[in-house]
Amino acid sequence: MVINKYVRFFLIIVIVSAIAIIFFFENQKENKLIESDPKVENEEVIYNSNIIENVNYTTKDADGNEYLINALQGEIDYSNSNILYLTQVKAKIELKNSENIIITSDFGKYNSNNFDTIFSKNVIIDYLDNNIKGEYLDFSLERNSMIISKNLIYTNLENILKADVIEIDIQTKDAKIFMYEKNKKINIKSKN
Repeated sequence: MVINKYVRFFLIIVIVSAIAIIFFFENQKENKLIESDPKVENEEVIYNSNIIENVNYTTKDADGNEYLINALQGEIDYSNSNILYLTQVKAKIELKNSENIIITSDFGKYNSNNFDTIFSKNVIIDYLDNNIKGEYLDFSLERNSMIISKNLIYTNLENILKADVIEIDIQTKDAKIFMYEKNKKINIKSKN
């Protein structure tokens, strides 16, 4: 008889526990449905967006050169509002005493404070009959330079050149072409 009493007590505890667990999980499931239901009233949803569509920036330097940057989309950096991350970038540099330079890339990082821009992924630079392709371009008005690197291929009417880095002075158009490692050579092929 005593064993029967303990078995009944144990079964009652198991049943009560099972009911409590089922009730708890059903209640949780119902709460999640209410939270995700867009029809729920009295609940204010706040969206914080820092995305800008069709970005356009234009600036002129002291010499009268004009710099135009366009992008399909821009995202403002929360930690520094002067930084804008760009997508599908196209830039045009209108030099006062020279031909225009066109730059395109998949991504960019634009600093609205000093107008410096980093272009990345599928970077293409067109200037006269010169075409430079790479994966990274650091364009700086402060330094007055463009530094192109990573998978670099420079093409003109006569040659195809492969190197690690090309550094171009924006004002003088002087270029330095080099490899990172001293023992590696710049590869130049003639088109003729």
